Amino acid sequence: MKASPVTDNIYRLGEDVHDILFESMWPIPHGVTMNSYIVRGERTAIIDGVCGWDGVPDALFAQLSELGIALSEIDYVVLNHLEPDHTGWIRDLLEITTDFTIVTTAKGVELARAFFDLDVRFVAVSSGDVLDLGRGVVLQFEEIPNVHWPETMATIELSSGTLFSGDAFGSFGAVGDRPFDDEHTEEELQFFETESVRYFANIVGAFHKFVERALAKIAPLEPQIIAPAHGLVWRKDPDRILSDYARYASYGTAPAEPLVTVIWASMYGMSRAGLEPVLRALRDQGVSTHVYNVPEAHISNILSSVWQSTGVVIVCPTYEYKMFPPMAAVIEEIGRKRARGRKVFRLGSYGWSGVAEKELHEICERTSLGWDFLESVEFKGMPTAEHLEMLYRRGIELACAVADMCGEGVLVRDDAKAG
Repeated sequence: MKASPVTDNIYRLGEDVHDILFESMWPIPHGVTMNSYIVRGERTAIIDGVCGWDGVPDALFAQLSELGIALSEIDYVVLNHLEPDHTGWIRDLLEITTDFTIVTTAKGVELARAFFDLDVRFVAVSSGDVLDLGRGVVLQFEEIPNVHWPETMATIELSSGTLFSGDAFGSFGAVGDRPFDDEHTEEELQFFETESVRYFANIVGAFHKFVERALAKIAPLEPQIIAPAHGLVWRKDPDRILSDYARYASYGTAPAEPLVTVIWASMYGMSRAGLEPVLRALRDQGVSTHVYNVPEAHISNILSSVWQSTGVVIVCPTYEYKMFPPMAAVIEEIGRKRARGRKVFRLGSYGWSGVAEKELHEICERTSLGWDFLESVEFKGMPTAEHLEMLYRRGIELACAVADMCGEGVLVRDDAKAG
């Protein structure tokens, strides 16, 4: 991967990473891109850092060499975000030069010292502070805490309106040798938007309120280019990714999209037998569904789907007087990510006693999910014909509720039967 000019004074450096779990949790089957930026006036600043997931900055140093920039020429290291995928390279830099100043927030200074025990100059900046690099190149800083760590800030180069946003406005998906939005087809851009909503749900979903605050703080800066630490650089249509993130943040509390996520688990096929009439009812009413089997489906994809959904169906048997454990873990993680206000229907089989519902509500209460439940349907062993009829009607009820929340109509058949 080569360095790419963003503007006359700004270069993007990058490295694609594959075959890892992002944050040791999230699968990235299409890779992820690490971005860093060089800003040059009379003095030179590097914003964040490119390094492989092992912290080795070979690609960064090679691309600086391509640009004819010696490491000793770097005057400022601007750290928007201290997570080690952006800062782990600094130890290697210190082996070559210590004649630079780290610019970050006050909390960023604390983390840098705690993580790396750095003996270098620090400058702690706050919202509105500027750093004049000379020749009309000026950086301004804006604190955007908890997107997604408390030390986070964004940096804008004022003459070009290039906003270096750190983890905000990023996405999964490796960009290869085409790092800019105007180098991709509409179909490819839609792929990156799919990866961006999964990235949002997995990485910053729990902090969606802070994303909304960050968007409000950034708007007066009128950014012309969005240059995140992961994913595409949006230089043709920066408003597209900003609008996407505003929409994703709004999904933190339903209504989201007119979509139902179905999460099902079944040990011996009995709970699964109750799912089919619910799916048929949703299909009959024209409601789109995403269906995931637990524990086979990865939580990353389930979170992304739930984040976008207004409705949720949970198919879960009782297991030892509680929920089926893999399903309980899924609901716990959804609770941590704070996908609140969904319309939810739960069904399931039991043998000894039907008490999975109790743990489900305990999790929802503990994590303040605020889910609105339809009356559940539980059955001992296999569902009877009466249960199947009831499940079909409950599916219609969910479809109507989702449509109502989203302001859309659905066709409700008066003669709807389980069949």
